[in-house]
Amino acid sequence: MPELRKDPILGRWIIIAQERGKRPTDFYVDVSTKSKGGFCPLCPGNEKTTPPEVLAYGRNNGQANTPGWTLRVVPNKFPALVIEGNLDKEAEGLYDRMNGIGAHEVIIDTPHHDASFTHLPPQDLQLTFMAFQDRIRDLSRDIRFNYVVVFKNYGSAAGASLEHSHSQLIALPVLPRMITSELEGCLSYFCYKDRCIYCDIIRQELQQDIRLVCQNEHFVTLTPFAPRSPFELWILPRQHSSSYIDMPDSWLPSLSRIFSETLRRLDSCIKDIPYNFLLHTQPLRTGPLEHYHWHFEIVPKLTSIAGFEWGTGFYINPMPPELSCSYLKEVQL
Repeated sequence: MPELRKDPILGRWIIIAQERGKRPTDFYVDVSTKSKGGFCPLCPGNEKTTPPEVLAYGRNNGQANTPGWTLRVVPNKFPALVIEGNLDKEAEGLYDRMNGIGAHEVIIDTPHHDASFTHLPPQDLQLTFMAFQDRIRDLSRDIRFNYVVVFKNYGSAAGASLEHSHSQLIALPVLPRMITSELEGCLSYFCYKDRCIYCDIIRQELQQDIRLVCQNEHFVTLTPFAPRSPFELWILPRQHSSSYIDMPDSWLPSLSRIFSETLRRLDSCIKDIPYNFLLHTQPLRTGPLEHYHWHFEIVPKLTSIAGFEWGTGFYINPMPPELSCSYLKEVQL
């Protein structure tokens, strides 16, 4: 029988349609649109074809915008928002609008065109997570910005337009509704129980061990109780922390290792699975929050959003998270 599950943070309802239940091999992944060769603006030697870099690691004092880097960050050539100008907020009757001011940057994870983020060594992944911190810190100095969204689109079905491994970030002058709802849900729980809901989730999942995929000294990976997609995963710090940029340097190797293991388990279940990952962290320039807990969410693109989902805000998921977790834990790495 189908089951309705309520997300304890957002109050969002999910339908677990178990009668549609599938095995990992039953999901079809279209890889026919992957490019074969051709010019890549993200490859070493093509630095002059991108906007000037804002950050680079590994060049050993070489000239900017030249080869020799191990990770490079550049403004997006076709940005969703532009950094120059003023917000100029104004009202038109009951409507509000402002200029599209923000920052849109591309984090080039590796100089190797054919390298997959999933299979990069953890020490290489660590540079990406360091770059996220460095760029959020820098952009937080701009008082026009209130939030920085960090994300990766992997696979054309998940919105990737370039094959070369890269992540993106967009600095926003307003808080995204998703983050506002998350903050409100966390605060409501904290006011009632005087505890962080994510900390309670981690404690329960460690105790029950039915949605816990893997763990190490600083992080856990779990399948959430009410997932939007089959194989949706959350990676959370075991110790309470509301701000990603306040993460100690000593945690970075652990984050890189658990991210690597999580993605490799996912890829072993469904080869070349398309996914989006997103960083959820507190708004810029706020002090530590007792009620909020930063984390990454990995959402595979295995189901479609159609009329029912748009009309209700519900998601239909054909695989219970407990089953997703069991498949992921069975993988031999």
